[in-house]
Amino acid sequence: MSFITVNNLWKEYGDQVVLENLNLSVKQGEFCTLVGASGCGKSTFLKMLLGQETQTRGELLLDGAAFPAEPDRNRGIVFQRYSVFPHLTVRQNVLMGLELEQKPLLGKLFGSARKDALARVDAMLESVGLSPSANKWPHELSGGMQQRLAIAQSLIMRPRVLLLDEPFGALDPGIRSDMHNLLLKLWRETGTTIFMVTHDLKEGFYLGTRLLVFDKTRHDPHSPSAYGATITYDLPIGKTDRAVLEDIDHSVAKTARYQAA
Repeated sequence: MSFITVNNLWKEYGDQVVLENLNLSVKQGEFCTLVGASGCGKSTFLKMLLGQETQTRGELLLDGAAFPAEPDRNRGIVFQRYSVFPHLTVRQNVLMGLELEQKPLLGKLFGSARKDALARVDAMLESVGLSPSANKWPHELSGGMQQRLAIAQSLIMRPRVLLLDEPFGALDPGIRSDMHNLLLKLWRETGTTIFMVTHDLKEGFYLGTRLLVFDKTRHDPHSPSAYGATITYDLPIGKTDRAVLEDIDHSVAKTARYQAA
């Protein structure tokens, strides 16, 4: 059975069609990268996987059952902007998720439960290279280190699905390369299923096991919102030739020009 199944999925806001007729089957542990022109519904699809948005039509299934209607611990997300708590240290930031999960009213752990949670936190900080910064405040960290912290916050909950919305878009090339290596390392260690939105086609091919291209195949100049985007390419990484890559580049650029017109 497929881990995540998408059947004839549509997303509309009134008369605006954002996504139309999406069909997808994803196995557990796959790393799917999502590319396409701005406004083609990639982030909207991510929000649907998270539970922030619901489909207008069609099915979105997790292990054969409907996706939970609200975000939960099984789905972690990392945005381009660092979603960390500025009033907490690095260690406290990562610990908070465990405390709220186990003690939602108090938001605090005590005794052996706290000791066990801190051991998990320290192991996670070691994995993402933040152990020397455990007692620092977020504003004392570089952009790349803050993004490591955001990833640690998500992975400490051991989500079954990790959603990444252009997490490295604001980073310098050198730091971005380091983050790529870190993400691949953590993915191999955890086996988490990952969906990552990126505008960088090369990044999508480097990181993913599967590339999903979102594009609008139908356009009406008199009614730009009448049609939505769909998945026009679903490519296993490593089995794609240069001609296909050039075709994807051309298709995405054409859609971007049409939307800008």
